[in-house]
Amino acid sequence: MVSPHESFARDPWHELPAELAALIRPRIDGIATDMVDAIRAEVAVYRRPVDSAVGRGLAESIRRAMHQFAELTERPDSPQDHHSRHFRHLGRVEFLNGRTTDGLQAAFRVGARVGGRRYAELVHAASLPPDLVLPLHEAVLVHINALSNESVKGFLAAQLRSEGERKRARRALVERLLETPWGSRRPPPAALTSLAGPAGWALPRTVAVALVRPAGRLSVPGADDDLLVSHRGNDAVVIVPEPDTSGLVERLRLAVHARAAALGPAVDLREAWLSLQCARLALDRRAKDEHGLFVRAEDELAELHLLRGAPIGRLLDRRVLAAFAGLPRGRAARLAETLEALLTSWGRTAPEVAQALGIHPQTARQRLRRLDALLGDRLSDPDFRFEALLALRTRALSPEPN
Repeated sequence: MVSPHESFARDPWHELPAELAALIRPRIDGIATDMVDAIRAEVAVYRRPVDSAVGRGLAESIRRAMHQFAELTERPDSPQDHHSRHFRHLGRVEFLNGRTTDGLQAAFRVGARVGGRRYAELVHAASLPPDLVLPLHEAVLVHINALSNESVKGFLAAQLRSEGERKRARRALVERLLETPWGSRRPPPAALTSLAGPAGWALPRTVAVALVRPAGRLSVPGADDDLLVSHRGNDAVVIVPEPDTSGLVERLRLAVHARAAALGPAVDLREAWLSLQCARLALDRRAKDEHGLFVRAEDELAELHLLRGAPIGRLLDRRVLAAFAGLPRGRAARLAETLEALLTSWGRTAPEVAQALGIHPQTARQRLRRLDALLGDRLSDPDFRFEALLALRTRALSPEPN
């Protein structure tokens, strides 16, 4: 429990006569009405009908504040936590209703001005000593400052709690988005929609997923609320909404600085997991010391597709290119590159192969004759040519002994 001495300075009330409380209490409703009218006239956020929720809440808080002032006048050292809880709650309500503390602070100031004047009138009407007016005004100011502090505490506590809940919702939303796969369900599952609201993130039509390595703290000026960021091991996972039109990709690229990053392709919301896989493959195939790198995985999807199936590609290599297995390593490598040049040339002629490899046409002819001897009719088989090209491209991406 908060000690009353932490919120209220007692000296002004010790200088006030206890009988002032008896003068204030019967007039609370009338003075409260004057305060409400003045606040509604001067503070825009409270210009609501008196019988509205805002109007009723305002009147209730004003009456409570005046009862508290009377209590302090009568018993300056009495516990005040029951009132403090109310004004902390008032601050929470302001936050939950999307308002700032500015309007509330302004209302406190207007209320203090009206209350101070009406209390002074009571002192004069009761023929109390005129020198009471000074400590009376001081008490009003101390009181309003204390109520203001309590409401700010409540506002900030609600804000922190909301931010904590928002962070948790955003983390959960990232995990839900990256589940593999959703299948063909449209619209997005209700679980996803229910997380997007608390996360403060409007569900987009398309997303791209980026990986930033090493993770660390990542701040994208002007875009932190638009991006969903989570951490997985040494990687920061960033979900970018509407990457083709939002301009967020360029902001992210500038924010990466000396780190390495890869951006997956733009995909439907249901395929965010696939964009993440592409980004990870694109980043993993780079050297670990390539700092400041920003790779767009969309530019190398064929290579990434082969990398994803590299173990199967190596099996294909062993079966389709078994004819090279018994050759010396150097000769096998030369024939493999010659075969790839042959398969990717338009007319499959020696001059084309020679130009592709940067060798003499006669050398190309010799190699082509060796290939013909090793592979024979298979060189004219479309299935073999397709499988051989896949095997050769896979070998080039992830060279391993076969």
